[in-house]
Amino acid sequence: MNPHAKLICTVSLIMGTSITISSNHWILAWTGLEINTLAIIPLISKSHHPRAIEATIKYFLTQSTASALILFSSMTNAWSTGQWDITQLNHPTSCLMLTMAIAIKLGLVPFHFWFPEVLQGSSLITALLLSTLMKLPPITLLLLTSQSLNTTLLTLLAIASTLIGGWMGLNQTQTRKILAFSSISHLGWMIMIISYNPQLTILTFILYTIMTSTVFLSLAQIKVLKLSTMLISWTKTPMLNATVMLTLLSLAGLPPLTGFMPKWLIIQELTKQEMTPMATIITMLSLLSLFFYLRLAYHSTITLPPNSSNHMKLWRTNKTLNTPTAILTALSTTLLPLSPLIITML
Repeated sequence: MNPHAKLICTVSLIMGTSITISSNHWILAWTGLEINTLAIIPLISKSHHPRAIEATIKYFLTQSTASALILFSSMTNAWSTGQWDITQLNHPTSCLMLTMAIAIKLGLVPFHFWFPEVLQGSSLITALLLSTLMKLPPITLLLLTSQSLNTTLLTLLAIASTLIGGWMGLNQTQTRKILAFSSISHLGWMIMIISYNPQLTILTFILYTIMTSTVFLSLAQIKVLKLSTMLISWTKTPMLNATVMLTLLSLAGLPPLTGFMPKWLIIQELTKQEMTPMATIITMLSLLSLFFYLRLAYHSTITLPPNSSNHMKLWRTNKTLNTPTAILTALSTTLLPLSPLIITML
């Protein structure tokens, strides 16, 4: 890709995200979302592979539909209340339309079908952007309007996302699709708590971003796109494979790793809100995603499959040090002891 085009796309992504998360007016927020959509499209389609072009078209159609719904929702609210302020969303129909639009943008169940396909058609770094940075503006809009939205609807979306995210990921062999369903499952946890404790949603999103970035950057470094390749990747970078295993277990939410913190705090908050049945259901459903995280972790640390492999054996080469991945790996695995400090900061 042309460096100038890449620079323009990157600057536009940062600008679009900044406009949306800092705006107070619906039109400005919508403008930021549109800039974001248009900036990521060249990055998805840069390989010119038919699958990448298909992913680009799917992404454009779903995001433009969601943006139109957001615009229609804000106009309906302005028509009935005279308010263009994001926090003044009081019209019931507008609230419902906005929830649906944000669910489409984020890829929540039942509007999730585009997300795994788009990630599968993108490169690992573009998939990382789609899973983290592109989720920030819609989540910010949800946070700003969380007090006006229907809590029951959000809870249903959250439980459905956790269920489908775990269930659909069970039989996948492509790492990008597995991480797409992992993203859907984690979004379920964030949406579940957003009406009761928005700060906890922000914490969960930040930790999810750190852990997912670590996994994507590590996989990009060892060039792993499917499980069968991961089986023999230990010959290239044994140490990196070991840290990938720890990061995956952290994503699964196992103590004493970082990923346990948001799940623990969300379950605690739901119990305080007298939603113990919901906390129990979402905890049980997270066992589904735990299965495929364990499978990924097993594949990343196994030496060689017992049968003869058709793949060419990969030899160790002198790799340059990747400092961002090292820092992110440390954060992804060791933040749990700092929980009291992080909770105090919130």
